[in-house]
Amino acid sequence: MTRVFVYGTLKKGQPNNYRMFDSNNGKAEYLGLAFSIQKYPLVITPEYNIPYLLNIPGQGHRVHGEIYKVDDQMLKFLDDFESVPTMYQRTVVQLEVKEWVGKMEGEEMLSPGSITEMFVYTTTTYEPDWPSLPCYESYDSEGDHGLKYKYKEKL
Repeated sequence: MTRVFVYGTLKKGQPNNYRMFDSNNGKAEYLGLAFSIQKYPLVITPEYNIPYLLNIPGQGHRVHGEIYKVDDQMLKFLDDFESVPTMYQRTVVQLEVKEWVGKMEGEEMLSPGSITEMFVYTTTTYEPDWPSLPCYESYDSEGDHGLKYKYKEKL
């Protein structure tokens, strides 16, 4: 099992969270909340209002999101869903745990304030103007930004 940090449409209450619990995609278990140690620009891009975490450490905000434990099938699904490596790249990020509800057999229980590393989907393949877009510390499709996520089916 692999731990993954999600910050956008895959979080609870967001448009693609259901994909995390579709057994056809694999298995996922919610473990808790965390935020990035380093600052990153979390931007919402035009056209489909898709959230992207730009791989530019030191800019933006400490990004808040959720930790999931996923099996190999779900990890492959997420890689495909996130269009790895063309749209997003799966990278490792350091996180500070905010809340931990997971019970990982044979693994450590992480308490609030603990520092850990796990995979996150960031991008280095962004448009030149994206770093100048407004940055957010937490994504919500229904947020005050008025940029509601627009579903886009893969071709």
